[in-house]
Amino acid sequence: MPVVLGPNRYGKAETRLVRVVRDGGVHHIKDVTVGSALSGDMEAVHLTGDNAAVLPTDTQKNTVYAFARKHGVAEIEDFAILLARHYVESQPTVHHARVEIEEHFWDRIPVSEDVAGERGRHSFVRSGREVRTCAVHHDRDGTTTVVSGLRDLVVLNSTDSEFSGFVEDEYTTLPPTKDRVLATAVSARWRHLPGAEAPGTAYGESYDEVRRHLLGAFAETYSLSLQQTLYAMGERVLNAREEVCEVRLAMPNKHHFLVDLTPFGLDNPNEVFHAADRPYGLIEGSVLRDDAPDARFAWE
Repeated sequence: MPVVLGPNRYGKAETRLVRVVRDGGVHHIKDVTVGSALSGDMEAVHLTGDNAAVLPTDTQKNTVYAFARKHGVAEIEDFAILLARHYVESQPTVHHARVEIEEHFWDRIPVSEDVAGERGRHSFVRSGREVRTCAVHHDRDGTTTVVSGLRDLVVLNSTDSEFSGFVEDEYTTLPPTKDRVLATAVSARWRHLPGAEAPGTAYGESYDEVRRHLLGAFAETYSLSLQQTLYAMGERVLNAREEVCEVRLAMPNKHHFLVDLTPFGLDNPNEVFHAADRPYGLIEGSVLRDDAPDARFAWE
């Protein structure tokens, strides 16, 4: 039976980078995790062990650190674009590069003006916020695709959510409810229209606004199902942000079950819940403009 080499790629995963920007006595922290994956003319290394086409993964790691010093790390999308284009344009055997970055937020610890004046502002506490993400693909034909995102954005509505009218069979025990807690940890990715990676694009502003609209739609939608809420969130982003052509969401249903307190002679008017860990429902979907260009490598 003939055997052939299928699609393949290789790279450096989870390169941890912390960059301190020293603005006099005021310091700023950029904390990111970078992953790179390269593909192209790599048949020989797989079939014969010839490494002539291979840019070592250790070199990819070193490039991240060197670029952080040379170019700084402002918006993670811009940094990912620099890296992806460099790998493709500097190596003839690399035809496609994917660079993924996660950003971990830090909050400044407030100090008194006396201390700040004497010692500066350089103390931080790890933020309880979500993780910001991006994935950039760059091809030898010059095509660049940018996908921004976030994960672990934990949200909860304590009412204005119900779930009823669903299919019931001989294995169904879940009762319909007209008033439930709706909680989830949002993972969202949104694809920028081609050309949105041009210099000067305000990825930071775009991220803040997309996040604001995701939260706004979650809070303002009377939910008949988590699927309905997912669509409302994606739709609101697309209606508000012209640079975005597709939104993909994954939203686990963090179930909150009403505790039966009747054995203790107590009522429970939707006040005391058991927050279940697992199993959980997982709702996933994409919302896109009907004229959105082909996604190509964007979601790989």
